[in-house]
Amino acid sequence: MTDLSKYRNIGIFAHVDAGKTTSTERILKLTGKIHKIGDTHDGSTTTDFMEQEAERGITIQSAATTCFWNDHRLNIIDTPGHVDFTIEVYRSLKVLDGGIGVFCGSGGVEPQSETNWRYADESHVSRLIFVNKLDRMGADFFKVVDQVQNVLGATPLVMTLPIGIEDDFCGVVDVLSQKAYVWDDSGLPENYEVQDIPADLVDQAAEYREMLIETAVEQDDELMMAYMEGEEPSLEDIKRCIRKGTRDLAFFPTYCGSAYKNKGIQLILDAVVDYLPSPTEVDPQPLTNPETGEPTGEVATVSADEPLKALAFKIMDDRFGALTFIRIYAGKMKKGDTILNSATGKTERIGRMVEMHANERNEIDSAQAGDIIAVVGMKNVKTGHTLCDPKHEVTLEPMIFPEPVISIAVKPKDKNGSEKMGIAIGKMVSEDPSFQVETDEDSGETILKGMGELHLDIKVDILKRTYGVELEVGAPQVAYRETITQAVEDSYTHKKQSGGSGQFGKIDYRIRPGEQGSGFKFTSTVVGGNVPKEFWPAVEKGFASMMDHGVLAGFPTLDVEVELFDGGFHAVDSSAIAYEIAAKGAFRQSMPKAGAQLLEPIMKVDVFTPEDHVGDVIGDLNRRRGMIKDQQAGTTGVRIKGDVPLSEMFGYIGTLRTMTSGRGQFSMEFSHYNPCPNNVAEQVIAEVKERNAKK
Repeated sequence: MTDLSKYRNIGIFAHVDAGKTTSTERILKLTGKIHKIGDTHDGSTTTDFMEQEAERGITIQSAATTCFWNDHRLNIIDTPGHVDFTIEVYRSLKVLDGGIGVFCGSGGVEPQSETNWRYADESHVSRLIFVNKLDRMGADFFKVVDQVQNVLGATPLVMTLPIGIEDDFCGVVDVLSQKAYVWDDSGLPENYEVQDIPADLVDQAAEYREMLIETAVEQDDELMMAYMEGEEPSLEDIKRCIRKGTRDLAFFPTYCGSAYKNKGIQLILDAVVDYLPSPTEVDPQPLTNPETGEPTGEVATVSADEPLKALAFKIMDDRFGALTFIRIYAGKMKKGDTILNSATGKTERIGRMVEMHANERNEIDSAQAGDIIAVVGMKNVKTGHTLCDPKHEVTLEPMIFPEPVISIAVKPKDKNGSEKMGIAIGKMVSEDPSFQVETDEDSGETILKGMGELHLDIKVDILKRTYGVELEVGAPQVAYRETITQAVEDSYTHKKQSGGSGQFGKIDYRIRPGEQGSGFKFTSTVVGGNVPKEFWPAVEKGFASMMDHGVLAGFPTLDVEVELFDGGFHAVDSSAIAYEIAAKGAFRQSMPKAGAQLLEPIMKVDVFTPEDHVGDVIGDLNRRRGMIKDQQAGTTGVRIKGDVPLSEMFGYIGTLRTMTSGRGQFSMEFSHYNPCPNNVAEQVIAEVKERNAKK
């Protein structure tokens, strides 16, 4: 297939349990890609193929698959909903042209749907909305439409209305064609009839059709004038306007149904074809300068006739070797081609290329702009690298990944395990950029860092099952930081003379607190050559190298400015190394004088609780040193938003479930660093000293 207008690259994303994976299964069944429908409840779905996914009934990694509908090719990515795996959503959105946001008919707009919606807005991805699970207790389509407006600040364009609700839900009214689609109770998606609208919905359907046309014609001034003069636009014109408004994120066509009961999915597939943009209709990816990361003003025009430009957005290791998932933005890629990785400057030869269907694959010989494919066995490609034509080197806008906020120390239970663990962790780090690993130099322990407890829990589970490495796991550790609170002016001399050439470096400097989030800044205002200019970088390097180990408890130091204003110099004995050592000594000498202070990560916490437990939940968050920011009452409960230190949030889900009889849920993401209260800081420093003493 080479007609790019017939391509749709879409993702399905939502809060945990809104029904993304089930919706994907139904789409695959309807398009004839699979013949037996799988179920998340018994772990048999197509896209959740990891053991951990099947067991927990959640999606952990995004899976790609391809299917066809009305002569259009749909490349679909099913993404996770859980906050610890947000990175999977973020990197999928980066390479998609459109998406379907799934919302639960009774849960509505939940915390994680907000995060994903925000990511999609930042990535300028056009979306349809699917309000799912209308057959459930407490489902209310119109309440969810209101929430999309008020909570997400988006404009939903209602395209279908539900016929019946909860147990009586049997079909939908297509607002545009004014026809009713009614399914029977067989549970088969193809068993539906197109009927006249039920009498009790006629007025409502007419009212929504008027609202739909009014919103749509705003996209075309001529049609709008004609409509205001009483002229009804044609169906083609209305669809063209809806398509334009969807592409420009002016509104989001909103559908309803029940994926589990197979009702309403056809209309969404039609909408994907009718309203979501093809690869040529979205704004092309900007190209950046590889040195500075700044946009160059050029873009990767989507066309098969351009030189190759592609982005590696995911790396996955399986039984056949490393798979690199690639979105091709421009040009063609054929088996046997040599391509350039602009991030490393090295070329690679394309061996086997495959089209993915979850964890199955079909071999292909070539691919072109608009395709999402995987290449087997690439050596040095990491997530976010640009692959391009060796004669036309370019860099696509890179991906930005969040910093980990939680770590655990692990060690293999037996000696044979350490080599296996090293290889396995190497593969896992290349697959997931939000998962980091380092070795504690003093104790030799391996430290795993991630986005949350569940994230690290799954990683340990994968090491055990997939790679056969049994681990001893330490308690979770918080990623504390250090900073200073006072400005200090000081002087330090490094002098060493013991026969032969000596070492001499004297520096006079000021250390002061920087602005929040500014990191480490170094300036030099030396005049008159007291510290020659060629040694300034050595002084900067000395201070910078010490920033990783603060003076209080060895945590990295943030937001410090150092100014070198004077010093001394010896014509023979001064050298770069002498000044570097002087700067390191100066750091150790002056930081304790500058009012060193411990900082802790603060999480943005979003808790949902039934109304009768609000007092308990707020009381508990206050005990955890939380700051309550906002409370919103909904029909099914109350959402409480606040900032809480990460160290107080371990095991919170268990407490919340106990307090709310299992009905509460929460999500959290890193917000910022704040100073630790003295009693907490003293305890943390004492624990670190105790750990170091044991080593």
